Amino acid sequence: MNEGKRLLKIILILTLVMGGLTVGLLYAAGQREKNNIYIVVNPDTMNLVQLEKPKKGDPIAIIDTTEGEIRMVLYPDHSPEAVRNFTELAQSGYYDNTYIFESREGKFCGGGTPAKNGSVGKNTNEHIERELHQDLWPFKGAVCMVQTDYVRTFKQKVLGGGTYYNGSRFYILNSIEFNDDAVSELRENSASTKLADAFEKCGGIPNFSQQMTIIGQTYQGFDVIERLSSLPGKNTGKFFTPDEDVIIRSIRISTYEDEEK
Repeated sequence: MNEGKRLLKIILILTLVMGGLTVGLLYAAGQREKNNIYIVVNPDTMNLVQLEKPKKGDPIAIIDTTEGEIRMVLYPDHSPEAVRNFTELAQSGYYDNTYIFESREGKFCGGGTPAKNGSVGKNTNEHIERELHQDLWPFKGAVCMVQTDYVRTFKQKVLGGGTYYNGSRFYILNSIEFNDDAVSELRENSASTKLADAFEKCGGIPNFSQQMTIIGQTYQGFDVIERLSSLPGKNTGKFFTPDEDVIIRSIRISTYEDEEK
């Protein structure tokens, strides 16, 4: 009789434990989308704002480098925290006389560090949560913030999830080569014909899609991006560092209306 009660008690405990685990798993699944691991993209509501021309009053950034000038429109409505961080750093003069620290085989360049090797020193603006948006994609000329950290709790390590962060460094994208094979693969793997058409027309790096916070889109200076992305350099283990110093003289924040005047 005692053995039967003991067995019943064990079964009851196991049932409660399994029930608790089930609730925990369901809760974790519900919470996962609140992390910034991924977003759900709806092709029917997606608006490719980077294909639009800047409008009067739009915030812009003017990047003056020793290789020429790049002008980009900013997207504070889509990536508010990253744009705020970038804008505040630019207005404080942080980017003045910083380096182009990476030039990656014609595909993109990296800028905005006080050291040529890409390190950020004692800068404290390196923990801005990644912001992904279905309207922003890594087309040619997109300006993306470089990832700095990936933080997970113990529960997230077991069940999935976590938080990506970015900081002060940024990449400006050039493009991969869209040959027949690349175009075919792009169309096979894209759920949106509109998006595939945009990559084929504008260029870019589709493999970066929804991987980094995008803060802006170049509208002037694509020739400068092409030069900055193809500088002679060497692989230093983390970055492809240019042999010769290329400097960002300044980054000025303005509006498209002021720029026109």
